[in-house]
Amino acid sequence: MTLRTLLIADLHLVSDEVEKNQLFERFCQQAESADQVFILGDLFNTWLGDDLSAPHYAQTLLTLKALSSKTKVLIMTGNRDFLLAHEFARQTNCQLIDSPYLLETSGHQYVLTHGDELCTDDESYQQMKSILQHPMTKFIFVRLPKKWRLKLSGQLRQKSINAQQNKSKEIMDVNPSAVNELMKKYPGADLIHGHTHRLNTHVEKTFTRYVLGDWSAAQGNAIEITDQLNRLEIR
Repeated sequence: MTLRTLLIADLHLVSDEVEKNQLFERFCQQAESADQVFILGDLFNTWLGDDLSAPHYAQTLLTLKALSSKTKVLIMTGNRDFLLAHEFARQTNCQLIDSPYLLETSGHQYVLTHGDELCTDDESYQQMKSILQHPMTKFIFVRLPKKWRLKLSGQLRQKSINAQQNKSKEIMDVNPSAVNELMKKYPGADLIHGHTHRLNTHVEKTFTRYVLGDWSAAQGNAIEITDQLNRLEIR
């Protein structure tokens, strides 16, 4: 029996962006007929710990819980929501998965990742990521007072925005050598990722790289895998 798999990434949901949240709700209603749904990072624009952020996204969590009651929902964290943790998974009944994740479906394999770890030309970003996403840093951060977390997050976000203004588009894209090194570990597989917001399909010598795009308030995008891979527009 052929499974139906849906994959999305980079919604960057903000609690007060009503139209985009409604678009995601419509997608989840349509996705109930799928066998499994993968969210490959940055579902939320910011996540400062389950205790602090979950109350602001109560409706989104209910939407995910409703979807996970109908189909399997697997979520990979991104660079914006890497603090998603156990309480989020408990409230939504979704499964948090590590990157890279090997998806086997319809006689083919796909390597799934958020994609930021492949942007190795952006050395300053990779250095910051190694600090912020270190288990000890995360352990300490989520135990800080909520006011401190909000202040620190705002400062880090502004620093990131300032840094991006001085970076070329090439630096913030994936590095071909990093992609090739990853795919050498998975011969015969193809790659699906997000993060760069550059929706495209890249046919390489030994694999194909499918890039998911980000979502706006009016339109989203997804990949559907059954006996073949198709791209979908979400409206």
